[in-house]
Amino acid sequence: MNNRWNEIIYKLWSPVYDRIFNTGKFLEARQKLFLHPPFHPHQRILFVGVGTGADLELLSHTQFQITAIDYSSDMLQKAKDKFKDTKIDFIQMDAQQMSLAENSFDAVVGSLILSVVPDPDRCMKEIIRVLKPQGTMIIFDKFSPPKMSMIKKVVRPFVKMMGTDIGVNFENLYEQNREAIILKEDEPLLFNGMYRKIILTKIRR
Repeated sequence: MNNRWNEIIYKLWSPVYDRIFNTGKFLEARQKLFLHPPFHPHQRILFVGVGTGADLELLSHTQFQITAIDYSSDMLQKAKDKFKDTKIDFIQMDAQQMSLAENSFDAVVGSLILSVVPDPDRCMKEIIRVLKPQGTMIIFDKFSPPKMSMIKKVVRPFVKMMGTDIGVNFENLYEQNREAIILKEDEPLLFNGMYRKIILTKIRR
């Protein structure tokens, strides 16, 4: 995967994305993600890879100062159309190289982004950079076990062509960044734990 390819793929995904990932079991999983969100009124919250704004629909967004970014202009436009009468700041931006100040957000939500970007570790490090010390990171994504089955290894390249990766391992990402973050919660949400809700806190230095 690379950014150019993702831009093409998510242009194709944008008209049907909500019909697949904002209904049924996926909607139930998203609802659990924000059932008791660890946010406080007036906090600055960043949504990384906001897509069509599916997560924003589940949050009382008027209570917060929200910035929402996505690399795909087509996906971002869908979100803008849904929330055109709000103060949400929508910006087209690469999650792997954010033009946002470090230590500037109280919370960051990364929903189905680490399995999409070409370099998930780089994306994770960028999220950590812009998050305030003791800030909260909420991750909702699909992750692979340390040892993938042979079937997954075979189909992985073809799935990548669809704009997502089934081979990202969260434990490896955490190990590479554990000096900066602390794992607070890890809950399976969908498809026998393939999709997980993960909450982390940035370490104060």
